[in-house]
Amino acid sequence: MSYRPRIPSPDRRTVLRGSLAASAALTLPLTATAAPAFALSGRPRAAWGVQVGDVTASSALVWVRSDRPARMIVETSATESFRQARTWHGPLVGSGTDFTGTTPLYGLPAGEQVHYRVTLADPDDPRRTGEPVYGTFRTAPARRRDGVRFLWSGDIAGQGWGINPDIGGYRVYDEMRRLDPDFFLCSGDNIYADGVIEPSVTLPDGRVWRNVTTEEKAKVAETLAEYRGNFRYNLLDDNLRKFNAQVPSIIQWDDHEVRNNWYPGQILDDVRYTEKNVDVLAARSMRAFREYFPVSTLHESSGDGRVHRVVRHGPLLDVFVLDMRSFRNANSPGRQPDDTTGILGAEQLDWLKRELSRSRAVWKVIAADMPLGLVVTDGATDFEAVAQGDPGAPLGRELQIAELLRFIKHRRITGTLWLTADVHYTSAQHYAPERAAFKDFAPFWEFVSGPLAAGGFPANALDSTFGPDQVFVRAPDRANVSPMESPQFFGEVDIDGDSGELTVRLRAQGGSVLFSKVLQPGRVGQ
Repeated sequence: MSYRPRIPSPDRRTVLRGSLAASAALTLPLTATAAPAFALSGRPRAAWGVQVGDVTASSALVWVRSDRPARMIVETSATESFRQARTWHGPLVGSGTDFTGTTPLYGLPAGEQVHYRVTLADPDDPRRTGEPVYGTFRTAPARRRDGVRFLWSGDIAGQGWGINPDIGGYRVYDEMRRLDPDFFLCSGDNIYADGVIEPSVTLPDGRVWRNVTTEEKAKVAETLAEYRGNFRYNLLDDNLRKFNAQVPSIIQWDDHEVRNNWYPGQILDDVRYTEKNVDVLAARSMRAFREYFPVSTLHESSGDGRVHRVVRHGPLLDVFVLDMRSFRNANSPGRQPDDTTGILGAEQLDWLKRELSRSRAVWKVIAADMPLGLVVTDGATDFEAVAQGDPGAPLGRELQIAELLRFIKHRRITGTLWLTADVHYTSAQHYAPERAAFKDFAPFWEFVSGPLAAGGFPANALDSTFGPDQVFVRAPDRANVSPMESPQFFGEVDIDGDSGELTVRLRAQGGSVLFSKVLQPGRVGQ
């Protein structure tokens, strides 16, 4: 496919200063609006805020979007006064990248708070600069005892539930920001390119949900401009921009970045689309995805054009970011007795085995964009994820997961756990061979959380091939429950630097901890 070659507490004043500047430049609209027009005079503006991605102990990537051609300049400092600041000369941003740019930072101090500011300069007159936009982040620790804490979730602006100014927009991002995590793992469905955002929706109880709308969200995305507009839509939310200025992210993608349940080679029969070749749509989406998120493997300086990667976060944690979308075979009944492509593709599976065996981190989080044992259907006969409802020996895509689980057991790889979103509810599953049809693996946990800003759905059935026991689940009792009717969900992972214990908390918007589980380090299976 053409779109993938392989496909102590920080000081808040800097963050707030940057957030307020962005808020003043780009206020949350109350009625339908298109993206701001590019000004023809004045100085460059960075009204869409800043983001940082794929932070390690010594590196990070800083993102910004301008309102016109500009040179990106980043300054970093150990203090918010920016004394003895280090200057990084970034790219010239223009229409070729939708005026977005990403600057890689290297040689950063480990385990430290980094303050940064991004300034946009007129390419013809470097003295003409816009107002700086500020942010901050922590680099990964070099010492185990420092500990790590992060959040994860996914599914944003789905099922027609967009930015609602009546409830303060995406308030869950403000709640997550106040927890001050080291980073946020987004498990996919960052946008719903196939989901129209209407100005208003009447709820079952008669209340009216109102949406901020844009031209690009008035139809399914097909063109590059429409995909770019979908990624830009969420940045209209003030809560999200403030979150981005304080919390770095690790981003992966799933189906709704392109179109519901897509797979390579698919030809659409959806009447909403004039472009029927999903590979063409995926190429356009991937270009916009690369422009709007700071992802190390997608950056032109060192990337190789793929989403799957390892982000190493100090001695305690490696995050293995999977791409369960770009290399999969076609959705099917999933009963084939031989399947070397599966949901990861043979090359990605080999990569994952190799990187897991090389990892020396205490904990190895496998960030999956789809669950393993939850049955996710695609129409009347086909299946979208790994499980296909047959409780017997592995078939179809399950064969690839069985191969991976067997590898982890026989190589005695310790400290693995799976995190995902996708199904629009929250749950915890423990997998064990004594309950399974396939038994050649070590026990492990899978935790599910989401959505962040989308419709809630009832819990999916379980497939017992790998012996899942659903220890906890919280889900609505009907489909597409709005965020006004059901809380949004996110998860928290806290790794203690002294004991190495890992605590998972499943959270609901509003401050509730719904479920908590403590895992011990150094074990092949839990």
